[in-house]
Amino acid sequence: MGDSDKHTMECYYNHSVEFFYNASGKMISHVWRTQDCVVVGLGLTVCVIIILTNILVIASIAINRCFHYPIYYLLGNLAAADLFAGISYMYLMFHTGPWTIRLTQQQWFIRQGLVETSLTASVLNLLAMAVERHQTIFTMQLHSNMTNRRVGLLIVGIWAVSFVMGLGPMMGWHCLCNLGKCSKMAPMFSRSYLVFWAVLNLLSFSVMVAMYTRIFVYVQRNSQRMAQHITCTQHRDTAINLVKTLSIILGAFVICWTPGLVVLLLDGLDCDAHYVLSFEKYCLVLAECNSLVNPINYFFQDKDMRSTFKWILCCHFRKHSDHQREPLHLKVISLRREMYLKLKEHLSSWRRRRVALPSQSRVETPAAVSQAVDGSPA
Repeated sequence: MGDSDKHTMECYYNHSVEFFYNASGKMISHVWRTQDCVVVGLGLTVCVIIILTNILVIASIAINRCFHYPIYYLLGNLAAADLFAGISYMYLMFHTGPWTIRLTQQQWFIRQGLVETSLTASVLNLLAMAVERHQTIFTMQLHSNMTNRRVGLLIVGIWAVSFVMGLGPMMGWHCLCNLGKCSKMAPMFSRSYLVFWAVLNLLSFSVMVAMYTRIFVYVQRNSQRMAQHITCTQHRDTAINLVKTLSIILGAFVICWTPGLVVLLLDGLDCDAHYVLSFEKYCLVLAECNSLVNPINYFFQDKDMRSTFKWILCCHFRKHSDHQREPLHLKVISLRREMYLKLKEHLSSWRRRRVALPSQSRVETPAAVSQAVDGSPA
């Protein structure tokens, strides 16, 4: 019994990653097989698409002033989390299969921690969006009254918590000193960490689903009352479409991540190794696809987002036709700004001439300036 306790409390900081895989019973290949090459090839292709599409979403929100509201900033942060997930999966693809054997313990922790950080950021961001929509719908508003400063602090807080969760195993929540508590899917993670992480995310899913269900029930029962408070039909439709879009995002997220979290929970509860490991790769592929679903959802659900996507792509491939392919709302904003600057310039010029020539102050009037703005001679 004493020898067993001594073996249990022995720390293995200098051992290879392969040692922990062998100790947990998880197979690790030493040579490249056909299926390994296929998985890495397809995985890298999907990662590139994820990165490019989410960069397009972030650029659209940054360019189009119609999206400069708290809910769209959170949507942009969700796209940033998906972008981070694409980078994390790409790093995983370059450090998987036979390459896993050559990893140090720190490299392996980084590989796993990046994926967990991206998931935590997505969950927290979805939770913040659910709270924001809940508050705006129940107060009969189109957009939240949160200032840009508060939104920025919220986004910083989301990423701070996400990195702390991702770095947890590297900072000590591991099983390097107790092999009996090691996970089978992640052989250097403690099973207690997997249980905590899986349960926390599943509970977050449940809270978000409950909130959106309450929002939909409220909208259905109070549609006439909402019509009185949000008088503009376009604004009312926008509010409802936003809820639908976010609900689809949440639904896709739950569908893609729940199987993986359930498998992690079963692994943390020390279920049968063959049962757990047989679903591991399928759950990983499904989770990876989630980061690709959101940009597609934006394209089909949001007309403004779709038109901005098209305008950005047209600017890239046909630079000489930027103005012709600019979305209507962007044209209006640009035209208003040009007219404002032109009017301001003419008024400043008129005031300077009036001060310089007092005797002619009644000859040149603001009406003349107005004609000058319209293109008529002053």
